[in-house]
Amino acid sequence: MSGGIEKTVKLGELELPWAKQATIEEITYEGGMAMLRVRIKEGRRFTDIELMPEDAARLAGLLAGWAGKD
Repeated sequence: MSGGIEKTVKLGELELPWAKQATIEEITYEGGMAMLRVRIKEGRRFTDIELMPEDAARLAGLLAGWAGKD
């Protein structure tokens, strides 16, 4: 990755079980590379997962498949 983050756009938030919160953001690094960030907050602890577009699409498919099962 080149340089620091140039721009962050919040796409949404989810209140999750057990007092957790997830924030979904599009981040763009200097040089133009865009990634999807999933930030999970649990108390004072943060876990960030940054995904390339193809990884985000695969994750979306896995989540949709699981959510749609009977």
